[in-house]
Amino acid sequence: MAMSNPELNRFRAEKDRVFAQDPNSPLTPAQRRSFHGLDYFDENPGLAIHGTVDRNVEPGEVRMGTSAGDEQVYERYGVVRFTVDGQPAEVTLYASEDSGELFIPFRDATSGKETYGAGRYLELHAHGDHVTIDFNYAYNPNCAYDPSWSCPLPPPENWLKVPIRAGEKTFAAGHEATA
Repeated sequence: MAMSNPELNRFRAEKDRVFAQDPNSPLTPAQRRSFHGLDYFDENPGLAIHGTVDRNVEPGEVRMGTSAGDEQVYERYGVVRFTVDGQPAEVTLYASEDSGELFIPFRDATSGKETYGAGRYLELHAHGDHVTIDFNYAYNPNCAYDPSWSCPLPPPENWLKVPIRAGEKTFAAGHEATA
């Protein structure tokens, strides 16, 4: 399968390299030994959303539960509305004090089927009120590979009814593989 986006190709190849070789990889040593690359949807240009951030959102802290049972605190930054195959959808973007990037944890109609059940993530930078949300870069949280990681769980406001068939798919050697 040839993809037309060299940047996306580089991003995916570098991620595979880090997962296979980096000592800080979220893969266990046993998983690294048999690792042959992550599984992705084909690039979907229709899921690179150029949108405007609606900053008129409920203020205050959002406490996201994590896979480890604790909480991480974020602030709602804004909402981006878009369509997927003619169906309306929206995601809330979150900000945190320790990052200059905005965070989009989400679940969608593929979660638990083609993609990791607990959801996937994206990070992005806002340029004024304009953003590009490129779901082709959506990735699994580290806890999809090793349950000892603590990962924020997407809040219900980011549970999309539409399928986001872009980005990373389920990791086949997930929790079954042990060190």
